[in-house]
Amino acid sequence: MTEALNRPAAGILFVIAGILAISVNDVLIKLLSGGYPLHEMVFIRSGIGICFSLVLVQLEGGWHILRTKTPGLHLLRGTFVVLSNLSYFAALAVLPLADATALFFVAPLMITLLSIPILGETVGPWRLGAVIVGFLGVLLMLLAWRGDSAPQDVSWFVLILPMFAALTYALNQLMTRKLGVSSKASAMAVYIQGLFVLVSLGFFLVAGDGRYAEGATNESVVFLLRAWVWPDGSDRWLFLGLGLNAAIIGYCLGQAYRLASAATVAPFEYLGLPLAVLWGWIIWAEFPAPLVLAGIALIMGSGLFVFVRERLKSRPMIKRRVHRRY
Repeated sequence: MTEALNRPAAGILFVIAGILAISVNDVLIKLLSGGYPLHEMVFIRSGIGICFSLVLVQLEGGWHILRTKTPGLHLLRGTFVVLSNLSYFAALAVLPLADATALFFVAPLMITLLSIPILGETVGPWRLGAVIVGFLGVLLMLLAWRGDSAPQDVSWFVLILPMFAALTYALNQLMTRKLGVSSKASAMAVYIQGLFVLVSLGFFLVAGDGRYAEGATNESVVFLLRAWVWPDGSDRWLFLGLGLNAAIIGYCLGQAYRLASAATVAPFEYLGLPLAVLWGWIIWAEFPAPLVLAGIALIMGSGLFVFVRERLKSRPMIKRRVHRRY
Protein backbone atom coordinates (compact mmCIF):
# COMPACT_ATOMS: atom_id res chain seq x y z
CA MET A 1 0.00 0.00 0.00
CA THR A 2 1.27 3.46 -0.92
CA GLU A 3 2.36 5.55 2.04
CA ALA A 4 0.68 8.85 2.81
CA LEU A 5 2.37 11.92 1.38
CA ASN A 6 4.24 14.24 3.71
CA ARG A 7 4.70 17.74 2.26
CA PRO A 8 3.59 20.03 5.11
CA ALA A 9 4.52 23.37 3.51
CA ALA A 10 2.55 22.58 0.33
CA GLY A 11 -0.38 21.29 2.37
CA ILE A 12 -0.47 24.52 4.38
CA LEU A 13 -0.40 26.68 1.23
CA PHE A 14 -3.28 24.70 -0.29
CA VAL A 15 -5.42 24.95 2.84
CA ILE A 16 -4.86 28.73 2.99
CA ALA A 17 -5.98 29.05 -0.66
CA GLY A 18 -9.01 26.87 0.10
CA ILE A 19 -10.01 28.94 3.13
CA LEU A 20 -9.73 32.17 1.14
CA ALA A 21 -12.12 30.67 -1.42
CA ILE A 22 -14.46 29.48 1.35
CA SER A 23 -14.65 33.00 2.82
CA VAL A 24 -15.67 34.42 -0.56
CA ASN A 25 -18.14 31.56 -1.00
CA ASP A 26 -19.80 32.35 2.35
CA VAL A 27 -20.21 35.99 1.39
CA LEU A 28 -21.81 35.06 -1.94
CA ILE A 29 -24.17 32.56 -0.27
CA LYS A 30 -25.26 35.14 2.30
CA LEU A 31 -25.78 37.81 -0.36
CA LEU A 32 -27.96 35.48 -2.45
CA SER A 33 -29.81 33.79 0.44
CA GLY A 34 -32.61 36.36 0.49
CA GLY A 35 -33.95 35.52 -2.97
CA TYR A 36 -32.99 31.96 -3.88
CA PRO A 37 -33.40 28.52 -2.24
CA LEU A 38 -30.29 26.79 -0.97
CA HIS A 39 -30.75 23.70 -3.14
CA GLU A 40 -30.90 25.85 -6.30
CA MET A 41 -27.71 27.65 -5.29
CA VAL A 42 -26.03 24.31 -4.57
CA PHE A 43 -27.13 22.89 -7.93
CA ILE A 44 -25.83 25.84 -9.99
CA ARG A 45 -22.66 26.13 -7.87
CA SER A 46 -21.85 22.43 -8.21
CA GLY A 47 -22.85 22.20 -11.86
CA ILE A 48 -20.36 24.96 -12.72
CA GLY A 49 -17.81 23.64 -10.24
CA ILE A 50 -17.80 20.14 -11.71
CA CYS A 51 -16.90 21.57 -15.14
CA PHE A 52 -13.83 23.30 -13.68
CA SER A 53 -12.97 20.14 -11.73
CA LEU A 54 -13.10 17.99 -14.88
CA VAL A 55 -10.52 20.29 -16.45
CA LEU A 56 -8.28 19.65 -13.43
CA VAL A 57 -8.87 15.90 -13.89
CA GLN A 58 -7.38 16.15 -17.37
CA LEU A 59 -4.38 18.07 -16.03
CA GLU A 60 -3.76 15.50 -13.28
CA GLY A 61 -3.81 12.41 -15.49
CA GLY A 62 -6.99 12.04 -17.55
CA TRP A 63 -10.34 10.29 -17.20
CA HIS A 64 -8.87 7.07 -15.80
CA ILE A 65 -8.12 8.74 -12.43
CA LEU A 66 -11.88 8.92 -11.82
CA ARG A 67 -11.93 5.14 -11.31
CA THR A 68 -11.83 4.10 -7.66
CA LYS A 69 -11.70 0.83 -5.76
CA THR A 70 -13.50 2.38 -2.75
CA PRO A 71 -16.74 3.94 -4.07
CA GLY A 72 -18.51 3.33 -0.76
CA LEU A 73 -15.94 5.33 1.21
CA HIS A 74 -16.08 8.17 -1.31
CA LEU A 75 -19.88 8.15 -1.04
CA LEU A 76 -19.61 8.35 2.76
CA ARG A 77 -17.11 11.22 2.49
CA GLY A 78 -19.42 13.01 0.07
CA THR A 79 -22.36 12.55 2.44
CA PHE A 80 -20.36 14.24 5.23
CA VAL A 81 -19.56 17.16 2.90
CA VAL A 82 -23.19 17.57 1.83
CA LEU A 83 -24.46 17.48 5.42
CA SER A 84 -21.78 19.96 6.50
CA ASN A 85 -22.54 22.43 3.72
CA LEU A 86 -26.32 22.30 3.97
CA SER A 87 -26.38 22.72 7.75
CA TYR A 88 -23.80 25.52 7.75
CA PHE A 89 -25.43 27.48 4.92
CA ALA A 90 -28.86 27.11 6.53
CA ALA A 91 -27.45 28.76 9.67
CA LEU A 92 -25.56 31.37 7.63
CA ALA A 93 -28.82 32.68 6.18
CA VAL A 94 -29.95 33.63 9.71
CA LEU A 95 -26.83 34.31 11.78
CA PRO A 96 -24.29 37.10 11.24
CA LEU A 97 -21.33 35.89 9.20
CA ALA A 98 -18.81 36.15 12.06
CA ASP A 99 -21.13 34.35 14.52
CA ALA A 100 -21.77 31.42 12.20
CA THR A 101 -18.08 31.15 11.36
CA ALA A 102 -17.03 31.22 15.02
CA LEU A 103 -19.49 28.45 15.93
CA PHE A 104 -18.19 26.38 13.00
CA PHE A 105 -14.59 26.78 14.11
CA VAL A 106 -14.67 23.92 16.55
CA ALA A 107 -13.91 21.92 13.35
CA PRO A 108 -10.09 22.35 13.27
CA LEU A 109 -9.86 21.28 16.89
CA MET A 110 -12.05 18.25 16.14
CA ILE A 111 -9.86 17.36 13.14
CA THR A 112 -6.66 17.54 15.15
CA LEU A 113 -8.01 15.52 18.07
CA LEU A 114 -9.85 12.92 15.96
CA SER A 115 -6.76 12.40 13.78
CA ILE A 116 -5.14 10.63 16.76
CA PRO A 117 -7.60 7.70 17.11
CA ILE A 118 -8.87 7.60 13.50
CA LEU A 119 -5.65 8.11 11.50
CA GLY A 120 -3.15 7.10 14.15
CA GLU A 121 -1.27 10.38 13.73
CA THR A 122 1.07 11.64 16.41
CA VAL A 123 0.35 15.13 17.75
CA GLY A 124 3.12 16.43 19.95
CA PRO A 125 2.51 18.57 23.02
CA TRP A 126 3.66 21.77 21.31
CA ARG A 127 1.28 21.46 18.38
CA LEU A 128 -1.54 20.26 20.61
CA GLY A 129 -0.93 23.18 22.94
CA ALA A 130 -0.98 25.63 20.02
CA VAL A 131 -4.33 24.24 18.83
CA ILE A 132 -5.76 24.56 22.34
CA VAL A 133 -4.59 28.19 22.45
CA GLY A 134 -6.37 28.74 19.13
CA PHE A 135 -9.53 27.21 20.55
CA LEU A 136 -9.30 29.55 23.54
CA GLY A 137 -9.28 32.36 20.99
CA VAL A 138 -12.56 31.03 19.59
CA LEU A 139 -14.01 31.00 23.10
CA LEU A 140 -12.94 34.62 23.59
CA MET A 141 -14.80 35.59 20.43
CA LEU A 142 -17.91 33.75 21.56
CA LEU A 143 -17.67 35.47 24.94
CA ALA A 144 -17.61 38.84 23.17
CA TRP A 145 -20.92 37.97 21.46
CA ARG A 146 -22.78 37.00 24.63
CA GLY A 147 -23.94 40.55 25.42
CA ASP A 148 -26.03 42.98 23.46
CA SER A 149 -24.42 41.95 20.20
CA ALA A 150 -25.64 38.35 20.52
CA PRO A 151 -28.05 37.20 17.80
CA GLN A 152 -31.66 37.89 18.75
CA ASP A 153 -34.67 35.66 18.06
CA VAL A 154 -32.51 32.74 16.99
CA SER A 155 -33.57 29.24 18.04
CA TRP A 156 -31.18 26.76 19.65
CA PHE A 157 -31.60 24.59 16.56
CA VAL A 158 -30.04 27.27 14.34
CA LEU A 159 -27.15 27.74 16.78
CA ILE A 160 -26.45 23.98 16.75
CA LEU A 161 -26.35 23.79 12.94
CA PRO A 162 -22.82 25.27 12.53
CA MET A 163 -21.45 22.92 15.20
CA PHE A 164 -23.05 19.91 13.49
CA ALA A 165 -21.51 21.19 10.26
CA ALA A 166 -18.13 21.31 12.05
CA LEU A 167 -18.38 17.68 13.15
CA THR A 168 -19.30 16.36 9.69
CA TYR A 169 -16.64 18.58 8.12
CA ALA A 170 -13.99 17.15 10.47
CA LEU A 171 -14.98 13.59 9.59
CA ASN A 172 -14.86 14.48 5.89
CA GLN A 173 -11.33 15.87 6.08
CA LEU A 174 -10.06 12.87 8.03
CA MET A 175 -11.44 10.62 5.29
CA THR A 176 -9.79 12.87 2.69
CA ARG A 177 -6.42 12.14 4.28
CA LYS A 178 -7.11 8.40 4.17
CA LEU A 179 -8.56 8.29 0.63
CA GLY A 180 -6.03 10.78 -0.76
CA VAL A 181 -3.34 8.08 -0.67
CA SER A 182 -4.87 6.48 -3.78
CA SER A 183 -7.10 9.24 -5.23
CA LYS A 184 -6.20 12.53 -6.89
CA ALA A 185 -7.58 15.76 -5.47
CA SER A 186 -9.36 16.63 -8.73
CA ALA A 187 -11.10 13.23 -8.80
CA MET A 188 -12.28 13.64 -5.21
CA ALA A 189 -13.60 17.11 -6.10
CA VAL A 190 -15.61 15.62 -9.00
CA TYR A 191 -17.14 12.99 -6.71
CA ILE A 192 -18.21 15.69 -4.25
CA GLN A 193 -19.65 18.04 -6.87
CA GLY A 194 -21.49 15.16 -8.52
CA LEU A 195 -23.11 14.19 -5.23
CA PHE A 196 -24.11 17.82 -4.62
CA VAL A 197 -25.80 17.90 -8.03
CA LEU A 198 -27.75 14.70 -7.29
CA VAL A 199 -28.85 15.86 -3.82
CA SER A 200 -29.94 19.30 -5.04
CA LEU A 201 -31.89 17.72 -7.92
CA GLY A 202 -33.61 15.52 -5.36
CA PHE A 203 -34.58 18.62 -3.39
CA PHE A 204 -35.91 20.19 -6.61
CA LEU A 205 -38.06 17.17 -7.48
CA VAL A 206 -39.56 17.06 -3.98
CA ALA A 207 -39.75 20.75 -3.02
CA GLY A 208 -38.72 22.80 -6.06
CA ASP A 209 -42.13 24.47 -6.36
CA GLY A 210 -41.84 25.91 -2.83
CA ARG A 211 -44.97 24.25 -1.45
CA TYR A 212 -43.19 23.10 1.73
CA ALA A 213 -41.98 26.63 2.48
CA GLU A 214 -45.53 28.06 2.56
CA GLY A 215 -46.42 29.14 6.08
CA ALA A 216 -42.95 28.41 7.46
CA THR A 217 -41.62 31.02 9.90
CA ASN A 218 -38.09 29.69 10.47
CA GLU A 219 -35.77 31.54 8.07
CA SER A 220 -33.44 28.56 7.71
CA VAL A 221 -36.35 26.30 6.69
CA VAL A 222 -37.57 28.90 4.17
CA PHE A 223 -34.04 29.16 2.75
CA LEU A 224 -33.90 25.39 2.32
CA LEU A 225 -37.33 24.91 0.77
CA ARG A 226 -38.44 28.06 -1.08
CA ALA A 227 -39.27 27.81 -4.81
CA TRP A 228 -36.60 27.98 -7.51
CA VAL A 229 -36.13 31.36 -9.19
CA TRP A 230 -34.18 31.95 -12.39
CA PRO A 231 -31.06 34.07 -11.57
CA ASP A 232 -31.55 37.66 -12.59
CA GLY A 233 -29.14 40.36 -13.79
CA SER A 234 -25.88 40.64 -11.85
CA ASP A 235 -26.83 37.61 -9.72
CA ARG A 236 -25.72 35.44 -12.62
CA TRP A 237 -22.13 36.62 -12.09
CA LEU A 238 -22.42 35.82 -8.40
CA PHE A 239 -23.55 32.29 -9.26
CA LEU A 240 -20.60 31.95 -11.66
CA GLY A 241 -18.33 33.01 -8.79
CA LEU A 242 -19.94 30.33 -6.60
CA GLY A 243 -19.17 27.68 -9.20
CA LEU A 244 -15.54 28.75 -9.60
CA ASN A 245 -15.14 28.82 -5.82
CA ALA A 246 -16.62 25.33 -5.55
CA ALA A 247 -13.88 23.98 -7.84
CA ILE A 248 -11.13 25.86 -5.99
CA ILE A 249 -12.37 24.75 -2.56
CA GLY A 250 -12.77 21.09 -3.52
CA TYR A 251 -9.34 20.89 -5.15
CA CYS A 252 -7.33 22.92 -2.63
CA LEU A 253 -8.74 21.26 0.50
CA GLY A 254 -8.41 17.84 -1.10
CA GLN A 255 -4.75 18.55 -1.90
CA ALA A 256 -4.07 20.00 1.55
CA TYR A 257 -5.22 16.89 3.38
CA ARG A 258 -3.50 14.60 0.87
CA LEU A 259 -0.12 16.30 1.23
CA ALA A 260 0.07 16.90 4.99
CA SER A 261 -1.20 15.44 8.23
CA ALA A 262 -4.55 16.62 9.54
CA ALA A 263 -2.94 17.93 12.74
CA THR A 264 -0.62 20.15 10.66
CA VAL A 265 -3.20 21.49 8.22
CA ALA A 266 -6.24 21.93 10.46
CA PRO A 267 -5.03 24.92 12.55
CA PHE A 268 -4.66 27.04 9.41
CA GLU A 269 -8.37 26.82 8.80
CA TYR A 270 -8.64 29.40 11.60
CA LEU A 271 -7.72 31.96 8.95
CA GLY A 272 -11.41 31.91 8.09
CA LEU A 273 -12.26 33.70 11.33
CA PRO A 274 -10.52 37.04 10.70
CA LEU A 275 -11.69 36.86 7.08
CA ALA A 276 -15.29 36.50 8.26
CA VAL A 277 -14.87 39.50 10.54
CA LEU A 278 -13.29 41.48 7.68
CA TRP A 279 -16.11 40.71 5.23
CA GLY A 280 -18.71 41.43 7.90
CA TRP A 281 -17.10 44.82 8.54
CA ILE A 282 -16.78 45.75 4.84
CA ILE A 283 -20.17 44.50 3.60
CA TRP A 284 -22.52 44.51 6.61
CA ALA A 285 -20.81 47.12 8.85
CA GLU A 286 -20.32 44.61 11.69
CA PHE A 287 -17.41 45.96 13.74
CA PRO A 288 -15.46 43.52 15.94
CA ALA A 289 -15.17 44.21 19.66
CA PRO A 290 -11.71 44.38 21.32
CA LEU A 291 -12.26 40.92 22.82
CA VAL A 292 -12.91 39.57 19.32
CA LEU A 293 -9.62 41.02 18.10
CA ALA A 294 -7.83 39.38 21.05
CA GLY A 295 -9.35 36.04 20.06
CA ILE A 296 -8.18 36.47 16.47
CA ALA A 297 -4.64 37.22 17.69
CA LEU A 298 -4.58 33.97 19.69
CA ILE A 299 -5.94 31.98 16.75
CA MET A 300 -3.54 33.39 14.18
CA GLY A 301 -0.60 33.15 16.60
CA SER A 302 -1.26 29.46 17.19
CA GLY A 303 -1.49 28.79 13.44
CA LEU A 304 1.82 30.55 12.75
CA PHE A 305 3.45 28.63 15.59
CA VAL A 306 2.35 25.31 14.07
CA PHE A 307 3.71 26.40 10.67
CA VAL A 308 7.13 27.32 12.09
CA ARG A 309 7.23 24.16 14.19
CA GLU A 310 6.41 21.97 11.18
CA ARG A 311 9.03 23.67 8.99
CA LEU A 312 11.69 23.07 11.65
CA LYS A 313 10.69 19.42 11.93
CA SER A 314 10.82 18.84 8.15
CA ARG A 315 14.18 20.61 7.64
CA PRO A 316 16.87 18.02 6.87
CA MET A 317 19.71 17.74 9.31
CA ILE A 318 23.09 18.67 7.80
CA LYS A 319 25.86 16.45 8.99
CA ARG A 320 29.09 18.31 9.51
CA ARG A 321 32.19 16.57 8.32
CA VAL A 322 34.72 15.96 11.07
CA HIS A 323 38.32 16.75 10.13
CA ARG A 324 40.69 14.59 12.12
CA ARG A 325 44.15 15.74 13.08
CA TYR A 326 46.92 13.24 12.58
